[in-house]
Amino acid sequence: MTRALHDIATGTLFGVALNYQGLLHQRLAEFDQPPYKQAPVKPVLFIKTPNTRNVHQGDVVYPAGVEHLQPGPALGVVIAKDASRVSAADALAYVAGYTIVNEFSLPEDSYYRPAVKAKCRDGFCALGPTLVPVDAIADPHQLTLKLFVNDELVQENTTANLVRGIPQLIAELSEFMTLHAGDVLITGTPEGRVDVRPGDRVDVDITGLGRLTNRIVAE
Repeated sequence: MTRALHDIATGTLFGVALNYQGLLHQRLAEFDQPPYKQAPVKPVLFIKTPNTRNVHQGDVVYPAGVEHLQPGPALGVVIAKDASRVSAADALAYVAGYTIVNEFSLPEDSYYRPAVKAKCRDGFCALGPTLVPVDAIADPHQLTLKLFVNDELVQENTTANLVRGIPQLIAELSEFMTLHAGDVLITGTPEGRVDVRPGDRVDVDITGLGRLTNRIVAE
């Protein structure tokens, strides 16, 4: 049985960059360059601030003066209870359920330092339409993500391609900070992000979670 998302997913929105195998492999060459000279060895985290929260059927504002706006289909994991130093083996016991996230962003220059100005515009994180309980999803690492723009399929991937699965993410994050009930872990967006324009309708479909719909409107 699905549950009302807005009553449960009320906490911090944690994003994870570079968590799809295809996207990571596309970027390996640039990670060899200074100043870092290696690929990230820990999850690359960012936060979607409270002003970014948006809903199913909500409008997403295309900011004036920008050239590109890109949706990002992602599986959202809603934390059920406070988690601190949780092992990967126990991690799923701390999950309330799953939802769809569309993590909108302006194009970024560096995956090591996700830019606040690119990630945290008003309405840039749509969630919904519902929270699907853990026991309703047989395997969250075998879900197909599809992105549609004006009914055209423009992006497709699967959570089988996550670099770090949900238990590992929860274990690594809770090692140094407490995840609280209601926090949402955005498990990553796959390679192949596309541009959208004002007037477009954007849909994200994830196996067993339904469809999240938003419209792009001009500022």
